[in-house]
Amino acid sequence: MTTTCRSSLAALLIAALAACNAGPAFRSTDITGVDYGRSLDLTDHTGRPRHLADFRGKAVVLFFGYTHCPDVCPTTLAEAAQALKALGPDADRVQVLFVTVDPERDTRDVLASYVTAFDPRFLGLYGDAEATKRAAKEFKIYYEKRPESAPGSYSMDHSSQTYVVDPQGRLRLLVRQDRIDDELRPQLAMLGEQVQVLEERLDKRATLLNERIDELAGRERF
Repeated sequence: MTTTCRSSLAALLIAALAACNAGPAFRSTDITGVDYGRSLDLTDHTGRPRHLADFRGKAVVLFFGYTHCPDVCPTTLAEAAQALKALGPDADRVQVLFVTVDPERDTRDVLASYVTAFDPRFLGLYGDAEATKRAAKEFKIYYEKRPESAPGSYSMDHSSQTYVVDPQGRLRLLVRQDRIDDELRPQLAMLGEQVQVLEERLDKRATLLNERIDELAGRERF
């Protein structure tokens, strides 16, 4: 009975803290509460199946592109790498994910070489045509193959926004490509501070809760 009481009260405590936490004022577009961007089921460049839930506890920076992209993709990844560098040790609480919209050319080995050239902590994600389509649809990403003049050659048109998912797994921000350099690092820092404060509050309240439950359990014995 005491264990059940402890678990129930702890769950209520977590829910209450989450509800009371208003969060910081972001500079990018705050999309907290949208009904998309809740799942991601692909394979990373090491061959490991990946799901969005795997990264709980970290802020996730998510971008869709392709390795043959001439400008937007390398610029975005380079600026994300700079943002992580500026965060110092706190960068360990961030995971950058690059999802290819060109799985035909972006094989596991190609992705591994590409994303780790920007930062060895980055992960490239890929899937077959259907998995890519599902992931893009889930995050409202447009992409389309565009044939070029040379036989067999093509480019990919695609959306260029970057998403930020908070450590609780909630889609929080949409960052425009031209604002990555100015806005990504301070906003990741804000999310990190928010999570740290929440964790400290949870630890303190959980300690007080456990002390109170133990006190009540002691009274029951008498």
